[in-house]
Amino acid sequence: MPGLIRSYVRLVDAINRRIGRLMMLGIFAMVGVLLWSSISKTFFLPSLWTLETAQFLMVAYYILGGAYAIQLDANVRMDLFYGEWSAYKKAWFDVFTIFFLIFYLGVLLYGGIESTQYSYEYSQRSRTAWQPYLWPIKTVMCVGFGMMLLQAVAEFFKDLARIRGEEL
Repeated sequence: MPGLIRSYVRLVDAINRRIGRLMMLGIFAMVGVLLWSSISKTFFLPSLWTLETAQFLMVAYYILGGAYAIQLDANVRMDLFYGEWSAYKKAWFDVFTIFFLIFYLGVLLYGGIESTQYSYEYSQRSRTAWQPYLWPIKTVMCVGFGMMLLQAVAEFFKDLARIRGEEL
């Protein structure tokens, strides 16, 4: 594979690995917020912000960790036949099916960008008592979709290299 493609794969893998490892710690932030929610409901006045903050943290945890999951090949598959195939045959299958993922992520990113622009332009807020702005979490979602898209392209290059008998 050309050096530019190797550099791209290494860079995308390194960035997504670091962000994915960081997002693993996000579970502790969610637990902390939900713990505070339980404590405040039991002993004090309930906090308005805790439920939505936990939801936003879960979205960030899931979406920003998605690229790392793709990188680790930890996504869910229908393994009826795939699990028994050789690495070469899996690479051929993945080269074909990765285009569906790239298309799907492209549509998500396009819709997410439009929704984020709308949200920012009109100062869109949640329809709850707390009423936080929605553009920050929508921006996080767009970044996550973009990272997954970049990782899917990197996986495509890795599969092409496997087919050629190389490793990236």
